[in-house]
Amino acid sequence: MMKLLWRFGWLVVLALGFAWLADRPGTLTMRWMGREIETSVVVAAALALLLFAALLFSWSMLRQIWRSPTAAREFWRFRKHRKGYEALSKGMIAAGAGDAHIASRNAAIAGNALSDEPLVNVLVAQAAQLKGDREGVRRAFAEMAKSPETELLGLRGLFGEARASGDLVEALRIAEKAMALNPRLPWASTAVLQVQTARRSWDGAAKTLEQQGRSGTLDKKQVLRRRAQMLAAAALEAEENDKPRALRLAYEAIDLDAGLVPALAVAARSLMAEGSGRKAQKLLRKGWVSSPHPELSDLMGRIDPAEDAEARFERLRDGVGKPQDHIENAVAVARAAISARRVDVAREALSPYIEAQPQARICALMSQVEDASDDKGRAREWLARAISATRDPVWVSDGVASTRWMPVSPVTGDIVPCEWKAPYDMAPGEFALLDSNVAIASASAAVPSPHAKPKTVGAAPKPLVPDDPGVSDGED
Repeated sequence: MMKLLWRFGWLVVLALGFAWLADRPGTLTMRWMGREIETSVVVAAALALLLFAALLFSWSMLRQIWRSPTAAREFWRFRKHRKGYEALSKGMIAAGAGDAHIASRNAAIAGNALSDEPLVNVLVAQAAQLKGDREGVRRAFAEMAKSPETELLGLRGLFGEARASGDLVEALRIAEKAMALNPRLPWASTAVLQVQTARRSWDGAAKTLEQQGRSGTLDKKQVLRRRAQMLAAAALEAEENDKPRALRLAYEAIDLDAGLVPALAVAARSLMAEGSGRKAQKLLRKGWVSSPHPELSDLMGRIDPAEDAEARFERLRDGVGKPQDHIENAVAVARAAISARRVDVAREALSPYIEAQPQARICALMSQVEDASDDKGRAREWLARAISATRDPVWVSDGVASTRWMPVSPVTGDIVPCEWKAPYDMAPGEFALLDSNVAIASASAAVPSPHAKPKTVGAAPKPLVPDDPGVSDGED
């Protein structure tokens, strides 16, 4: 529209100019090469205008002729690019539909026509993946990693290939390179974290989580909880060979999560090993308030191996609180009372939890109470009930039950909470087997022999359910 108005304006100006010249008649005489030419001013202006137009047209034609080779090259290049983009579009659609043959054919066409187009390598990689050509996939991602525009995409693809092939060292190197290019890249930091946990590099995982918190990749609460888990796992791993380091790591984990049972247990065992029983008792009492757990009560009872069963009972009863407040309080008091031959106290502690459907460990403890009361019939009755009773709590991570705490999911390898609760993802037969094992173990361990030696600090029970791939047998 503006062009049309512009041209119309020029015509108006020309018309006004010729009208102005027509109102002012005159003659124009020109002598050139012995000739004299005389004409009116209006005709001379018209001729000059026509001459200018002819020169302009001639110049335009000459320029077009001069540029024709370049124009022809640009035309053929345009056609080639158009064909390449059409092939790229069709290839992407075919790859999305899962047609490996059409995707590969169009990838070849697009590659010939669009050598500098980053998306061509993406299509080549997708086509190779559909065909199952792992080497072709790696080549495509390697090409992408060479270009600044697609470097991160190429690194992500190479990471996936390295992890799929089991090369965790190469996968970690690639993910760290991607994270160095962009610390806020979620997949890169998550990938580094996954490889570190798979390699059991708990200290490195804790540092990666700290960096995720600084970059804002994860919520602050999630970062604190996950770092606490990694530090606890590192403490468990260091406990056997380096107790001072294990204690330091455990305290760091407790600072982030005051109720993390594994960290509390490691710290207490390390303090007991260095002769700081009072500190261990204080730490266990504080941890018990937020996370009552049998491992903590067991450690409370073993702070002083030289004391008798009665002294252990009194100290443990003071440490765990009233039995009616929590089932773990009742179980801890009852076990200590049975060891001290305080049968009535044990019966009273368990009485709030024997109605309805008591847990297997409650039944096993009641069996010991009745056995200590010389009622063999009721003892056998309680022991029989333990086999089919309500399931005892165990460590559950991502639906997988274990008698040992797990820092990462045994299903996905992600850092997820490991909760102390009744398992819910087992077949009924497995539940019965687990509960019967726990019941029998509880029954046999509830009343130790008077001549039995105290357990070594840090000793771990053998798992009753499938092993956790994230923690070795020595870490509990």
